[in-house]
Amino acid sequence: MLELNQLGIIMKLSLDEILKATKADEMSGSEDISDKSADFLYGFSTDTRTITPDDIYIPLKGENFDGHNFISDALKKGVKAYFTSDKNVIFKQARHIFYVPDTKEAYLKLANFYKNKIKPYTIAITGSSGKTTVKEMMYSVFKNAGETVKSNLNHNNEIGLCQTISSLKGNTKYLIAEMGMRGLGEIELLSKYAQPDIAVIVNTGSAHIGRLGSLLNIAKAKYEIVKYLNPEGILISHDNPLIRQINNKTHKTIYFSLEDKNLEITEMTTAYCKFRYKNYDYKLNVSGEHNIQNALAVIEAGLYAKLEPSLIARGLEEFSPIEKRWDIQEINGFKIINDSYNSNPESVKAALKTFLDLTPNPKTVVLGDMGELGLNEEEYHIQTGEFLDNFNCDYVLTIGELAKHINPEKIKTKHFDNKQELADFIKTALPKNSNILLKASRFMRFEEIIEELKR
Repeated sequence: MLELNQLGIIMKLSLDEILKATKADEMSGSEDISDKSADFLYGFSTDTRTITPDDIYIPLKGENFDGHNFISDALKKGVKAYFTSDKNVIFKQARHIFYVPDTKEAYLKLANFYKNKIKPYTIAITGSSGKTTVKEMMYSVFKNAGETVKSNLNHNNEIGLCQTISSLKGNTKYLIAEMGMRGLGEIELLSKYAQPDIAVIVNTGSAHIGRLGSLLNIAKAKYEIVKYLNPEGILISHDNPLIRQINNKTHKTIYFSLEDKNLEITEMTTAYCKFRYKNYDYKLNVSGEHNIQNALAVIEAGLYAKLEPSLIARGLEEFSPIEKRWDIQEINGFKIINDSYNSNPESVKAALKTFLDLTPNPKTVVLGDMGELGLNEEEYHIQTGEFLDNFNCDYVLTIGELAKHINPEKIKTKHFDNKQELADFIKTALPKNSNILLKASRFMRFEEIIEELKR
């Protein structure tokens, strides 16, 4: 199956197709460009470090960079054509020069044009947390039904969408696109160029509340995913009252939740869980009710795409989490569960509940800062401490300026200034058979704690 990091950019288009997709203005180059019916197919690149002579260079602009500064580098590598949003940036040695007001928009238009040539069945996924897990689960299922491409790693913005679409081959049957956002309007833009057949809202929580200001605005931002949904398509959403409130019902909708009467959880351990949903049995080789809830979204998408329940069940059982998501390791006598890929109030509570309900004693929780929570960031950490008082635990160990506010009343808590001190405490103060959960936002770099424990 295709993965971007394995096969790279495959998208190639003719000159005719490029002009049709982007509506670019042609500027004078070194050769006659009046023959737009040439059979030659061009590739595309935004990176002069990996560009080839048969690529067209697309210079992108960001807050701290401008790809226009590297057009000359692309030409030195044999590139014959480039896009520009600056009519003053002209290099006469180029064969084709395409002017567009916005090079990123041109890249999106090229990707959309190419997607419409391949015509994959498209599933778009967003959510405050868990969207990468659902994407990986979805891929594990759909790859058994046909050639499938997914967003690579966390390539969930506009450029990531273009790169993902660019990796489609002619026989690609399914496209699974993860969509992230930091503000209103961003998911709508992704939806515009992905044009999904199935739109999935994994959940609506408090991640990015510091930027969006309210849970309602977060729900509105997630709901943008349906803006360009196929009229014959479907929204599959976690059953959230805010989504129900703003759902305009112009498209078919299925809501999923752990409270669904069709769901029965039959077995749960720290390593796997089993459940029955709509009269069919499923197994996940990861734990947690939140992962069962994630799986419900995948099941509904599979059923809507007319996949057999047996194929869906096989794909879910084959699913394994990516690095730093419930990654279980035995390290020098300690059982470490590393769930530090991402962290927000909802995902922290889900991880804590799973770990503290299912893990035998002795057990310790190591918590770090949760990011992007806005003005109430301290309060969210205080609430995490209050939540912990509902469970039995030997220690709560914290590190970070915000995590120091996690102070449960009923559990021994210790705060550390650095990871070395924290790791030393684990090695010297905890019993060797301890179960230990690591949970924090990615910027806390909790993998460094694991490295210290291995020494």
